[in-house]
Amino acid sequence: MAGLKSQKKVLIICGDYVEDYEIMVPFQALQAYGISVDAACSGKKAGDICRTAVHQSTGHQTYSESRGHNFMLNATFDEIDVTNYDGLLIPGGRAPEYLAMEESVQILVSKFSDSGKPIASICHGQLILAAAGLVKDRKCTAYPSVKPVLIAAGSHWIEPETMAACVVDGNLITGATYDGHPEFIRLFVKALGGTITGSNKQILFICGDYMEDYEVMVPFQSLQALGCHVDAVCPKKGAGDKCPTAIHDFEGDQTYSEKPGHDFTLTASFEGLDATKYDALVIPGGRAPEYLALDEKVLALVKHFMDVGKPVASICHGQQILAAAGVLKGKKCTAYPAVKLNVDLAGATWLDPNPIHRCFTDGNLVTGAAWPGHPEFISQLMALLGVNVSF
Repeated sequence: MAGLKSQKKVLIICGDYVEDYEIMVPFQALQAYGISVDAACSGKKAGDICRTAVHQSTGHQTYSESRGHNFMLNATFDEIDVTNYDGLLIPGGRAPEYLAMEESVQILVSKFSDSGKPIASICHGQLILAAAGLVKDRKCTAYPSVKPVLIAAGSHWIEPETMAACVVDGNLITGATYDGHPEFIRLFVKALGGTITGSNKQILFICGDYMEDYEVMVPFQSLQALGCHVDAVCPKKGAGDKCPTAIHDFEGDQTYSEKPGHDFTLTASFEGLDATKYDALVIPGGRAPEYLALDEKVLALVKHFMDVGKPVASICHGQQILAAAGVLKGKKCTAYPAVKLNVDLAGATWLDPNPIHRCFTDGNLVTGAAWPGHPEFISQLMALLGVNVSF
């Protein structure tokens, strides 16, 4: 994995109804870069679940909220030793409203501040910083509705010109919303002592309505955070158009459940696309690949990348597109288990994803089974691209 020798370790403070992107994108991006990440929640232990919330602007006076994925913790809050960590990250959403009232959380955050270790907080996470008395005389931004609290706590409020705004003041990094994840995560990696090399790459994502929420945004923003130029396109749509996404989760049923996800904004137009300028192709999963696999222009695009040997990274149901494009014959490949039939019939050698986060590289092709595998998936694509994070 890229940067595996770093031995860096960070903590993320979680809570029920933490914003879905604001927990998972940094959690998996940092792991992909070779950083060990623990996620803990007051009153919960490793293996417990935090429910997440999907927050987005829908044209009303404030953001909407719906249910997100279930996020599994991998550390026990009561066992946290601050000296074992190199930095702290605080996601937003509604969780910070009540976490800010918990003395144990305030004490933990204060210990990180006293040690001078980097603290990165986004959106409503800054409520916790204010409650712990850590923003006095510090430059700080946040989601705009947090402004009165931060001013009352003595911060030098920086109005976010866009919802992607980030501010650095010493060891403190603050961001307005998940729109700013690329800069937010990059600044945190830099504060941890990280150096990114080989990032002058251009990467294309093939998108469609009801692609899986995490499977588009996590790799998209993780690659942007590395300094890569990333475009997302969808047939019959242009730059600035949106694709609704689907949240696929594992909740004890015979197959995954589905809930509405965030709306994902495309950055380029599919028509007139010049594929030759891109260094790699990424295919998210979800339900979109079922119908994208019927689009001859999509199949031609995939064939181009495979024929010229550029990296292609496909996850979950994305391999339905690879199978339809006829590019899997003789390849070793994994996918979501329900897609095994497509892979077998396409002439590939099936690689069993056990456990589900397993990903594999065969030549220029990276395949993964589902979004829990993003750290491996992104890291293996980074290796093909020659992008590296070192400490």
